[in-house]
Amino acid sequence: MNLKDLKYLIAVADTKHFGRAAERCFVTQPTLSNQIKKLEQSLGVVLIERTKRSVEITPMGKEIVLYAKRVLEQVEALTQVAETFHDPLAGSLRIGIIPTLSPYLIPLILKPLRKKFPQIKLILIEDQTVVLLEKLKRHEIDAALIATKAESYEIESRFLFDEPFWLVHPVDHPLGNKVTIELPDLINSDLLLLSEGHCLADQVMEVCHIKDRANQGDMADLRATSLETLLHLVSAGFGSTLLPALAIPLALNKDRDITLRRLTLADTYRTISMVCRRSFPRRPVLDAFISIILGRLPDTVNTEQSLPLEK
Repeated sequence: MNLKDLKYLIAVADTKHFGRAAERCFVTQPTLSNQIKKLEQSLGVVLIERTKRSVEITPMGKEIVLYAKRVLEQVEALTQVAETFHDPLAGSLRIGIIPTLSPYLIPLILKPLRKKFPQIKLILIEDQTVVLLEKLKRHEIDAALIATKAESYEIESRFLFDEPFWLVHPVDHPLGNKVTIELPDLINSDLLLLSEGHCLADQVMEVCHIKDRANQGDMADLRATSLETLLHLVSAGFGSTLLPALAIPLALNKDRDITLRRLTLADTYRTISMVCRRSFPRRPVLDAFISIILGRLPDTVNTEQSLPLEK
């Protein structure tokens, strides 16, 4: 058994295809197949069920793949420790981040991060939460910034900040006449939501106690994939929406005919956390990254509950 064999096994598990796995590992398919057979013989278990039509990982194979990923992560960490003996923060840091946070948080931290920790090579991957969590479990990223709870024994989470929602509506909207916005106002309003798959849409529905999306009617066909598009719809008079606090500068465009109102209702916020694998060994670089985030946040968000990473 050697590290290459483990890489071959992981590639097959990820691709479910010997040909694509071989391409990913830059070897021929027979070489990859033979090495995996040798690995199975060495371990005395069947890792992969092969048929002419499909490639399936056995239950034992799935367990071995998890351990293989941990082994490779530790080997990578060992190499980085050796290379960065004089600077534990040097090297790459692969961070995943959700699309409704990335455009508003990342510009705040890039220059300060580069200035204070120039040795950190930041690699950003923007995607929806479910994809980021899968990438985290597959060791394709080191940590992720998300706005939902990650329920897994493999993953630990650190609270970063609570981000309040602001109500955004056209200047001539009926809610403009109300001094205070109450929950029934939100429930009965013409709220525009992001398209399916964005956790922000689910959070807005939860805040407003909306159990299901409308499947028909005027609002059903208005599904945006970005906050920018939502604001265009609001500005054009199609409805109102809830905007997370860090995105407020996006709305402060003099050409937009809209009104922003901070909500004073309880629980009208989302919680941003950093998640990482419990096995991730390079905690100092995560702590450095988090310190930059917490040091650059505006006073429109709340960081009071921030706690140290679990050890």
